[in-house]
Amino acid sequence: MTRNLEKCLKLVEEDRAITSPAAKVPYYPLVVKKGRGAVIEDVDGNAYIDLLSSAGAINTGHCHPRVVEAIKKQAEDLILYTHVYMYHEPIIDLTKELIAISPGDYRKRVFYGLCGSDANDGAIKMARTYKKRPKILSFIRSYHGSTYGALSLSGVSLPMHRGLGPLLPEIYHVPYPDPYRPPVPGMSPDQVSDYCIDYIRTAFSNHIPADEVAAVFIEPIQGDAGLVVPPKKFLQDLRKLCDENGILLFSEEVQQGFGRTGKWFGIENFDVVPDAIILGKAIASGLPLGGCVARAELMDEWEAPSHLFTAAGSPVCCAAAVATIGVIRDENLLQHTAELGASVKARFEEMQKKYELIGDVRGIGLSIGVDLVKNRDTRERHREAAAKIAYRAWEKGLLLSFFSGSVLRIQPPLVVTKEQMDVALDRIEESIEDFVKGRIPDSVLETVKGW
Repeated sequence: MTRNLEKCLKLVEEDRAITSPAAKVPYYPLVVKKGRGAVIEDVDGNAYIDLLSSAGAINTGHCHPRVVEAIKKQAEDLILYTHVYMYHEPIIDLTKELIAISPGDYRKRVFYGLCGSDANDGAIKMARTYKKRPKILSFIRSYHGSTYGALSLSGVSLPMHRGLGPLLPEIYHVPYPDPYRPPVPGMSPDQVSDYCIDYIRTAFSNHIPADEVAAVFIEPIQGDAGLVVPPKKFLQDLRKLCDENGILLFSEEVQQGFGRTGKWFGIENFDVVPDAIILGKAIASGLPLGGCVARAELMDEWEAPSHLFTAAGSPVCCAAAVATIGVIRDENLLQHTAELGASVKARFEEMQKKYELIGDVRGIGLSIGVDLVKNRDTRERHREAAAKIAYRAWEKGLLLSFFSGSVLRIQPPLVVTKEQMDVALDRIEESIEDFVKGRIPDSVLETVKGW
């Protein structure tokens, strides 16, 4: 595919010279100009099917007309008057919607922020304040964001932490059950689950007293670790373990929420009701908003100004979020996501039979990871394959990325059509074939850094 990239390449060089490298994980020299639905266009007029959804933040598709109209209408009346001091109707409308769609039939309250990262920070504060316990459990290879609290919860990347300490104290990381890469080779998924639960019980008995633990933060699908889906048994046993010890269970839904898995929230796939859900990314179809829905008693006695931001829950962002929920509901995107996701996963499983480098295909709904390996027996990650395949797919008109070093990330907008996904899957398979046949030069690795 021949494309003009003249303006893209020029702007990429300008950006590199003046913005922080700490905020950039590049895949290819793409400068986005506009987007509609599941397609984006660069500044040189090249179109791409989007399989990334702006890191999972655009579930309703780019510039959905209903969301755009809500933003325009609200911006004409009021862009911001801080909810810290005053009140506005859009935040009340959104809060009612979030309470209605979130799991659990208990009384709920909501707090707002600007993104998933600060929502995690707020949840740490909320748990410690309510339980009057200092300790928090999170998971190895988890990702919760880049503010200091979220960074302290995260356990997925050394560059995220190196040179930034000390991080928040009293946050401990325990193993997350990965059925594809178990702690002991040959373990069944249930054995992996039991291993991880036993690890936590052992920690409680030796160096992390359970009665000092306020909360456990868990991604129902571990996102940036490579879309690792835990056994249902693990989440159910973890819920029981928390209940036994008076510990709160928080489901971190920043990446898996708002329909991504074919349900409103990822935790619903496991028949577990958490004490809170932490929100971000797709909540407002691209506008900066995050928050947390929790049992009301966790916030009933929480005093200001413990967790507030001037622009948190702005009228424009809240209006966009209400429209987002409406689009997901009215366009039946939960069912569409479940059905299309099953079809996409099946297509990758067919590819897995043809290509030895596909070690594992996993995921729920339109949150699918394709794990590339050098050897199916050792399951060693194949970063070179992931980088080259993602780059070649971009050359063929797809926005395909990878994370965890080797996992192709399939998270398109939920409005993507089957026809668009069929085209995308054909081009991915062509890119895999190009890699296998040695047709992708090593020079692309100078551009692709990846995650």
